[in-house]
Amino acid sequence: MLVEYLSSLIVVFGFSAIAIYFLSKVGIPPIVGFLVGGIIIGPSGLNLVRDVHEIEMLAELGVIMLMFTIGLEFSLKNLLRLRTLVLGGGTFQVFVTIGATALLSYMFISETLNQAIFNGILVSLSSTAIVFKIIMDRAEMHAPYGRISIGILIFQDLCVVLFILLLPVIAGQKVDTVDIGLTIAKAVLVVGTVLLFARWGVPWVLHEVVKTRSRELFIAAIIFFCIGTALLTSMLGLSLALGAFLAGVMISESEYAAQTVSDIVPFKESFSALFFISIGMLLNLQSLLRNALPVVVIVLIVVALKYLVAALSAYVAGQSPGNAFRAGFYLSQIGEFSFVVAIAGKQAGLMTEDLYQIFLSTAVITMIATPFLISISPAVSPRFAALPFVRPLEVMRKKRQREHYPRNLNDHVIVVGFGVNGANLAKVLRLSGIPYVIIELNSETVRKAKARGEPIYYGDGTSAVILRKVGVQSARVLVVAISDSSATRNAVRIARTENPYIFIIVRTRYLTEVDDLIRLGANEVIPEEFETSIEIFSNVLHHYHMPVNEIRDHIESIRADNYRALRTTRLPKRQFDRTYDFVREIQMETYRVRAASKVTGQTLAETGLRAKTGVTVIAVKRGERMYEMPSPSFTLEEHDILVFIGKEGSIESAITYLDGQNTNLLKTGQG
Repeated sequence: MLVEYLSSLIVVFGFSAIAIYFLSKVGIPPIVGFLVGGIIIGPSGLNLVRDVHEIEMLAELGVIMLMFTIGLEFSLKNLLRLRTLVLGGGTFQVFVTIGATALLSYMFISETLNQAIFNGILVSLSSTAIVFKIIMDRAEMHAPYGRISIGILIFQDLCVVLFILLLPVIAGQKVDTVDIGLTIAKAVLVVGTVLLFARWGVPWVLHEVVKTRSRELFIAAIIFFCIGTALLTSMLGLSLALGAFLAGVMISESEYAAQTVSDIVPFKESFSALFFISIGMLLNLQSLLRNALPVVVIVLIVVALKYLVAALSAYVAGQSPGNAFRAGFYLSQIGEFSFVVAIAGKQAGLMTEDLYQIFLSTAVITMIATPFLISISPAVSPRFAALPFVRPLEVMRKKRQREHYPRNLNDHVIVVGFGVNGANLAKVLRLSGIPYVIIELNSETVRKAKARGEPIYYGDGTSAVILRKVGVQSARVLVVAISDSSATRNAVRIARTENPYIFIIVRTRYLTEVDDLIRLGANEVIPEEFETSIEIFSNVLHHYHMPVNEIRDHIESIRADNYRALRTTRLPKRQFDRTYDFVREIQMETYRVRAASKVTGQTLAETGLRAKTGVTVIAVKRGERMYEMPSPSFTLEEHDILVFIGKEGSIESAITYLDGQNTNLLKTGQG
C-alpha cells in the first residue's frame, strides 16, 4: 500500500516537474504547469494515478498550509484596515455576481430558479489559493488592486460557510432554522475566541516554547496551532482553510512570525503543488471534448461577467478605474471552494452529473487562464480606464474624494507612495527643512497621515493631471516608491515628459526593470535586492576591519553606472587582497573614574597612563558632553568615563592601574 502511494507521488511530482520545465521555456507560470500535469496524469489522461482520493487529501493539506502562510502576512490591524474593502467591495461582488449569473442561468441553462441561484453561488467565488500566491510572488500585497482583491477574497471565504448552510434551503429541503442559527452563532464564537487568543495567548505560549531553544518543539507547536485551529473551525461548520488562515493571523501578532514563515514555507510549497495537481486531475477530458462549444461559451461569459462585476466592486470600494480594472483580472476565475459547494449541491440534487462535468471544465480552464490574464493586466487596464464612457466614473470619484492640492510649489520633492520607504524619506525631508508633497492611493493612509500634518494628497502618481497639481513642472526631485512596476514606469515616463529637468529616483524590486526605467527617463534606479547585498558585504568587510574609506570605494564603484558591476556578475577591479589582522589585536574599553581613584584631579599627562600601561585615551565623557582626543593637560574628575584603546594585555594593566591595586606597574606595551 505504501509502495503504491509513493509511486503515485513520484508520478505526480515527476510529470509536474516536466510540465513546468517545458512551460517555463515559453514564460508560462508554474501554477499552470501543475494544473496541466494533473490533467495529463489524471483519470481522463494517461491514468497513471489511480487513487486520486489520497492525492486530494494531501491537496487539502496544501490549501491549509497555503492559507496559514497567507494569515502570517496579516495582523489584526491589517484585517481591520481592510474592513471597508471586505464588507463593501466583497458584499457587492458576491451578491451582484450571484444575481447576474442566476439571471443568465435561469434564461439559458437551469430548469428552476433554485438551480439558477446555486449556479450563481458557484460562479461568485474566486480562487483564493491561486490569486493569493500570485499576489505574494509579485509582491503586490500592498498595491491598491492587491488590497482590494485580498479583501474581496476574504469575504468570499467567509461566505462559503453561509452558502453551505443555505444549500438545503435552496434545494427545497425541510431545514431547522434553529440549527442554522446555532451553527452561525458557533462560527462567530470560534472566530472571536481565535482572535482574542491571538492577542494574548499565542505570544505567551510561543515565548515559552522559544525559551527551550528547541527548533523541533517550535515547529511542532506551529503545526499544532495551524492544523488544530483548522480542525476546530471545521468541526464547528467553518472551512479548514479559514481556520488555517485564522491560525496564521494568531501567530502574526507575535514576534515569531518571520521564523514561522521560514520553517513552514518548504511544507507549504510542496502541499500547495499537490492541490493544483489534484484540481487538474478532476478535469474529464472526454466530457470537455464532448461539450467543447458550450464550455468555451460559458468560460467566456463567466470570465467577462466576473471581470466586470469585480472591477465595479473595486470602484464602489473607492479604487480608481485603473486599479479597479486591474483587480477585475485577479478575480475573474472560479475558485477552489466552488468545488466544495458543487459537491454538496450535487448531493442535494441541485446539479446533474453532466452539468457538474461542465462546471469542472469551466472552473479548471478559468484557473489555467488566471496567470495569463494577470500578466496582461498592467498593459490592458490603463487602456480600459481611458475609454470615453469610463471617464465620467473617474470624475465622480474625484468629486467624492476632492483634494485641495497645494499651490505655488517650487523646487520641492514629490514622493509617490507612502509606504515604509516613502514615510522614511518624508521624515528626513521634514527634519532637513526641504519642501515636499506626497501622492498616495490608499485613502486610509492619506487620512491618517494628513491628521499627523503630512502634506499628503490622494491621487494616482501615474496621472499627468495629478502630477501637475502637485507641481511636477517646478519640482526639483521626483521619488517613486511604490511596488507596482507598471505604475512606476508610467510615472517616470509622464514626469519626464512634463519636466525634462526633474531628477527622478526610482525604487524597484526587480533587476530586469533597471535599464527600462533608465530609458524612460529615471536618473537613478535603486533595486532593493542590490542595496541589501551592499549592506551585507559592507558589514562583512567592516567585520574584517577593512578600512572604511576602501569599503566606501567598493560601494561607490558598484552603485556607479546603475549597479552594472553586480548585474554583470563581475566584481570591481580592486580585489580584497589585503587583510588587516593587526587591527584584530586592538580593543576598546571604558572606565569610570571613582572618587578614591589615584588619577582623580590629575591631568592625563600626570597619570602616565600611556607610558605605564600602553593604552591611549581617545575620549572622555563627562555628563552629557563628550571630549574627543583630549589633550595631555585635560584634568580628570570624579565620574568621568574614559574611553581608551590598546592591546588586550595593555587594557588589563590599565584597569588594574586605575583601580590603584598596583602603583608600581611597569609598561607592558604601546597603543
